[in-house]
Amino acid sequence: MLFLEYPKCSTCRKARKWLDEHGVSYLDRPIHEEKPTVEELRAWWKQSGLPLRRFFNTSGQLYRSLGLKEKLEGMSEEEQLQLLASDGMLVKRPLVIGEDFVLVGFKPEEWQNVLG
Repeated sequence: MLFLEYPKCSTCRKARKWLDEHGVSYLDRPIHEEKPTVEELRAWWKQSGLPLRRFFNTSGQLYRSLGLKEKLEGMSEEEQLQLLASDGMLVKRPLVIGEDFVLVGFKPEEWQNVLG
Protein backbone atom coordinates (compact mmCIF):
# COMPACT_ATOMS: atom_id res chain seq x y z
CA MET A 1 0.00 0.00 0.00
CA LEU A 2 1.24 3.47 -0.87
CA PHE A 3 0.78 6.41 1.51
CA LEU A 4 1.33 9.84 -0.05
CA GLU A 5 1.66 12.65 2.44
CA TYR A 6 3.09 16.07 3.13
CA PRO A 7 4.95 15.57 6.45
CA LYS A 8 4.23 19.12 7.69
CA CYS A 9 0.48 18.65 7.21
CA SER A 10 -1.34 18.01 10.50
CA THR A 11 -4.01 15.89 8.78
CA CYS A 12 -1.30 13.73 7.23
CA ARG A 13 0.31 13.27 10.64
CA LYS A 14 -3.06 12.17 12.08
CA ALA A 15 -3.51 9.76 9.18
CA ARG A 16 -0.02 8.28 9.63
CA LYS A 17 -0.73 7.83 13.36
CA TRP A 18 -4.03 6.10 12.51
CA LEU A 19 -2.26 3.71 10.13
CA ASP A 20 0.42 2.93 12.71
CA GLU A 21 -2.10 2.40 15.52
CA HIS A 22 -4.12 0.04 13.31
CA GLY A 23 -1.06 -1.96 12.29
CA VAL A 24 -1.41 -1.11 8.62
CA SER A 25 1.85 -1.46 6.70
CA TYR A 26 2.56 1.07 3.98
CA LEU A 27 5.23 2.59 1.79
CA ASP A 28 5.59 6.27 2.63
CA ARG A 29 6.04 8.80 -0.17
CA PRO A 30 6.42 12.55 0.46
CA ILE A 31 4.13 14.14 -2.13
CA HIS A 32 6.09 17.38 -2.35
CA GLU A 33 9.40 15.69 -3.09
CA GLU A 34 8.09 12.80 -5.22
CA LYS A 35 5.08 14.29 -6.95
CA PRO A 36 2.68 11.94 -8.68
CA THR A 37 2.95 11.58 -12.44
CA VAL A 38 0.10 12.20 -14.86
CA GLU A 39 -0.11 8.44 -15.46
CA GLU A 40 -0.32 7.68 -11.74
CA LEU A 41 -2.94 10.35 -11.16
CA ARG A 42 -5.01 9.14 -14.11
CA ALA A 43 -4.92 5.54 -12.83
CA TRP A 44 -5.76 6.53 -9.25
CA TRP A 45 -8.59 8.79 -10.38
CA LYS A 46 -10.13 6.06 -12.55
CA GLN A 47 -9.70 3.48 -9.80
CA SER A 48 -11.28 5.75 -7.18
CA GLY A 49 -14.49 6.44 -9.10
CA LEU A 50 -14.38 9.98 -7.66
CA PRO A 51 -14.72 13.23 -9.60
CA LEU A 52 -11.30 14.54 -10.61
CA ARG A 53 -12.01 17.73 -8.64
CA ARG A 54 -11.71 15.69 -5.41
CA PHE A 55 -8.00 15.21 -6.10
CA PHE A 56 -7.31 18.94 -5.78
CA ASN A 57 -6.18 20.38 -2.45
CA THR A 58 -8.81 23.13 -2.44
CA SER A 59 -7.66 24.52 0.91
CA GLY A 60 -4.07 24.94 -0.22
CA GLN A 61 -2.38 28.28 -0.81
CA LEU A 62 -1.30 27.34 -4.33
CA TYR A 63 -4.85 26.35 -5.33
CA ARG A 64 -6.14 29.72 -4.12
CA SER A 65 -3.30 31.79 -5.56
CA LEU A 66 -3.84 30.24 -9.01
CA GLY A 67 -7.59 30.96 -8.83
CA LEU A 68 -8.40 27.34 -9.62
CA LYS A 69 -11.88 27.46 -8.12
CA GLU A 70 -12.95 29.48 -11.14
CA LYS A 71 -10.59 27.92 -13.71
CA LEU A 72 -11.08 24.17 -13.20
CA GLU A 73 -14.52 24.04 -14.78
CA GLY A 74 -13.16 25.31 -18.09
CA MET A 75 -10.25 22.88 -18.16
CA SER A 76 -10.22 19.47 -19.81
CA GLU A 77 -9.54 16.39 -17.69
CA GLU A 78 -6.11 16.11 -19.35
CA GLU A 79 -5.29 19.72 -18.46
CA GLN A 80 -6.38 19.12 -14.87
CA LEU A 81 -4.20 15.99 -14.63
CA GLN A 82 -1.23 17.89 -16.05
CA LEU A 83 -1.79 20.65 -13.51
CA LEU A 84 -2.02 18.18 -10.60
CA ALA A 85 1.20 16.50 -11.73
CA SER A 86 3.00 19.84 -11.95
CA ASP A 87 3.12 20.37 -8.17
CA GLY A 88 2.44 17.88 -5.37
CA MET A 89 1.03 20.68 -3.23
CA LEU A 90 -2.00 20.87 -5.54
CA VAL A 91 -2.93 17.26 -4.73
CA LYS A 92 -5.35 16.49 -1.91
CA ARG A 93 -3.62 14.56 0.80
CA PRO A 94 -3.12 12.16 2.28
CA LEU A 95 -3.66 9.60 -0.46
CA VAL A 96 -3.70 5.88 0.23
CA ILE A 97 -3.40 3.64 -2.79
CA GLY A 98 -4.14 -0.06 -2.50
CA GLU A 99 -4.62 -2.81 -5.08
CA ASP A 100 -8.37 -2.24 -5.30
CA PHE A 101 -9.00 1.12 -3.61
CA VAL A 102 -7.93 4.74 -3.43
CA LEU A 103 -8.56 6.89 -0.35
CA VAL A 104 -8.40 10.66 -0.84
CA GLY A 105 -8.10 12.76 2.32
CA PHE A 106 -8.35 11.45 5.86
CA LYS A 107 -11.77 10.34 7.03
CA PRO A 108 -11.31 7.84 9.88
CA GLU A 109 -14.70 6.17 9.33
CA GLU A 110 -14.00 5.62 5.64
CA TRP A 111 -10.49 4.37 6.38
CA GLN A 112 -11.89 1.96 9.01
CA ASN A 113 -14.39 0.55 6.49
CA VAL A 114 -11.74 0.02 3.82
CA LEU A 115 -8.67 -0.87 5.87
CA GLY A 116 -10.29 -2.46 8.91
